[in-house]
Amino acid sequence: MDYRKSNAPVTTITRNIDLMTSDTGNIYETVIIVSRRSNQIAVEMKQELNKKLEEFASYSDNLEEVFENREQIEISKFYERLPKPTLIALQELEEGKIFHRNPEKPVRPKQ
Repeated sequence: MDYRKSNAPVTTITRNIDLMTSDTGNIYETVIIVSRRSNQIAVEMKQELNKKLEEFASYSDNLEEVFENREQIEISKFYERLPKPTLIALQELEEGKIFHRNPEKPVRPKQ
């Protein structure tokens, strides 16, 4: 997923609990769903950042050589300015983009 195009807010906003729990009926189950999705997003974002920063990796044994690479700093700052994974997951929940199921609840056929 392209998190750069996410319309999730960058700061925390007030949310309507009734709308968030409309699918599950339980705030705790909703929190678990959002936390698991935010963990998935965080892992994907970290892998993407590490992949981009690998290009700048120096494998020399000389510890005295420390290079300040402007491009590397800009990439890091860009990822710092992105919405946090929890906020992206909450936005996905509000937009109905998260698929979830509880294995302990029976599946009701849709009519």
